[in-house]
Amino acid sequence: MQALLDAIINLVANSPPEKLKQLASAISKIESADEGGLLDGWSANPAAHARLSFLVNEWRTTAIPSSELAGMLLGAAAAYMHVRAEQEVELVWTGPSSKLVATRKTERALLQVIDAAEHRLFMTSFVAYDVASIMAALMRARDRGVAVSMLLEASDKHGGSVSIDAIGKMKTSLPGARLYSWSEKDGEFAGGKVHAKVAVADEQFCFVSSANLTGHAMEKNMEAGVLIRGGALPRDLHRHLEALIITYVVAKV
Repeated sequence: MQALLDAIINLVANSPPEKLKQLASAISKIESADEGGLLDGWSANPAAHARLSFLVNEWRTTAIPSSELAGMLLGAAAAYMHVRAEQEVELVWTGPSSKLVATRKTERALLQVIDAAEHRLFMTSFVAYDVASIMAALMRARDRGVAVSMLLEASDKHGGSVSIDAIGKMKTSLPGARLYSWSEKDGEFAGGKVHAKVAVADEQFCFVSSANLTGHAMEKNMEAGVLIRGGALPRDLHRHLEALIITYVVAKV
């Protein structure tokens, strides 16, 4: 049975919803897997044909009637589409393109999260230089009433590990933003750094990346990340970052 379920999942994850409805309808009209050859017209390409063959072969090992298999296929498709609607994950990549896989650019993904914020925006980075497009988006967010919070690595003169005072520069460039540093590091975290690079808006939309807030990270470096809309991840990330403030792990500068 598990192999049949795997075959169903494989089909559902790789087929458009309308095609799955067509297949379920076709399955319900045949008597058993022995008539599986009648389904061949459903396959639009060799990969789809292979997935269908896997399904039919596993169906043969069970006593499940065609109407029940059709129902299982429709149920799995409905569940899959519900989960996809609840949370959407997209690959983000800066650097050389393979030309074979479509990806979003880091700068565009980050701008999308900032521009989506309506109430709260929290960002973290190891270093932050004045990237014009990002600063303009942050100013727009601030001007429309978004509470902008940023956790940055402190300079070496303020308990951190970078030579440039990015926090001081950000205070000047973005008045009104809530800036935080992690300067009190005891025990197991002694010598630790703010190495997380995330942006999260309203517990609904987040970007988790390898990219710092620098021009090279936006345009030249090979950087990878994921853009996540909906679901528990953006909520948990946003609440975790704000909990670091409440519990005095990080302090306002």
